[in-house]
Amino acid sequence: MASASRTAVVRSLAVLASLTVLAGCGAQVTESEPDSGSDSAKGGGSHYPVTVTNCGEKKTFDKAPTRVVTNDVGITDIMFSLGLEDSMAGYVTPAYQRSDKQVPWADAYEKTKWLSKGRISKEIAVDNRADLVFAGWNYGFNEADGFTPATLEKLGIDSYLLSESCRNGKGKARGVMSPLDALYTDLENLGKIFDVEDRAEKLVADFRRVVADTEAKAPRGKDRPRVFLYDDGKDKPFTSGRFAGPHDIITKAGGDHIMKDLDDSWVTVGWETVVDRDPEIIVINNYGDVSAEQKRKFLKSFGPLKNVSAIRNDRIFVLDYVDLVESPRNPAAVASLGEYVRKVADGE
Repeated sequence: MASASRTAVVRSLAVLASLTVLAGCGAQVTESEPDSGSDSAKGGGSHYPVTVTNCGEKKTFDKAPTRVVTNDVGITDIMFSLGLEDSMAGYVTPAYQRSDKQVPWADAYEKTKWLSKGRISKEIAVDNRADLVFAGWNYGFNEADGFTPATLEKLGIDSYLLSESCRNGKGKARGVMSPLDALYTDLENLGKIFDVEDRAEKLVADFRRVVADTEAKAPRGKDRPRVFLYDDGKDKPFTSGRFAGPHDIITKAGGDHIMKDLDDSWVTVGWETVVDRDPEIIVINNYGDVSAEQKRKFLKSFGPLKNVSAIRNDRIFVLDYVDLVESPRNPAAVASLGEYVRKVADGE
């Protein structure tokens, strides 16, 4: 039931996004073509330089990057949703992340070079003559691997940080804005950087409409079911705080996110906290070597959870990794989870 609903919502969202994506792929879509008096039509360059704020840092671009390397499927989706595959040298993502068959930019995955199914590295960036790497803290960038924006700067390669991953100044804790605002911010920033602002504005408007439609139907107050996001982990669960994608997906869908008090993005907590907060729905993050079904079986057989409402009533909902990290698939995830949340609230 959940799978069928999610498929319908994804297809609906694909219709909303299709004109924007087709415009980026060279289709004859009148509303996305430049006006005959615009700088683009004349070949002028007055759009540049442009300055955007990325994770608190002002970055100026004298021209649009032409050899972008992306890391992670959500980040790659953002580029493809804007029709920017021709501006890319390629992408890095594990095979399990590439659930790209139900999105309007699926062809872009086939067209664009898959650089690696492992970790992104400075060697990959250099070998592919990248002029910009679009990644994030713990979405490719990390000090342990020696792969950071500072490392790339020394090599003459620019970087753009995924806004969901921005560090907030408290050690390595991440999060400076709500997750959906992070998505909208990146779309708008990239629209300016690549001179596709109309496409970005249309996507943001469409996505806001999908989310608003779901919020309008969502349960209110005490009727909102308590929801826990389970990523992985047996000794301790890995979950999300209020700055990771699941927070907005859960709350906009009509749920009460039980880890909303954690001022971080993806974090580890204790099972005792989960039990104490008694979620009525558990959302499983489906990715990696451990399948969603294996995670479901673990949760249902794990002794400490036996009296948790979600387990007793078998209310477990599955979303894919790319639905839950910052990506253009977040609004569809809000809508599909929203349908499930309403059924739970109605006692179904």
